[in-house]
Amino acid sequence: MNSNSTRNPSGKVAFLGVMTAAALMLSYIESLFILVPGIPGIKLGFANLAVVLCLYRYGWKEALFLNAVRIALAAFLFGSMFTMLYSLAGAACAFAAMVLAKRLKLFSVIGVSVLGGVCHNLGQLAVAVAVLGGSWAGWYLPWLMLAGCVTGIFIGVCAGAVNRALPPQR
Repeated sequence: MNSNSTRNPSGKVAFLGVMTAAALMLSYIESLFILVPGIPGIKLGFANLAVVLCLYRYGWKEALFLNAVRIALAAFLFGSMFTMLYSLAGAACAFAAMVLAKRLKLFSVIGVSVLGGVCHNLGQLAVAVAVLGGSWAGWYLPWLMLAGCVTGIFIGVCAGAVNRALPPQR
């Protein structure tokens, strides 16, 4: 937590509420579309925009809270316990990688987002291999890595632009 959030806790609560609502709405919209026919599970990751933005504006604790609440609500409202399992695995891998990369200052917001996209797909693939067996994973992995990079760039660019457009924290 930074000193800005302690000076204006109601601003942080409002921001987290708006970001949670936005992430939930984006999760729902995304669930309505198949991005790449024939390759299940590839999504743009719009909801991760809120998580990345929160990570950069407030820190890992707030972003973790936002991510967990969004995943739980999305699964209960328009998913299932199975989709929650996939989402949690992907989110845990992505979040750990993004927090570490940000903390070590390895990448810009775009690089952190790309790493998150790739790691999210790896986490979900690990669950799928555990549940379904792994004979098919070899052909699926390159597509998931490509999708994680492309969507990570998109989300990273958007998160950087939104963060610059928002007023500085008080």
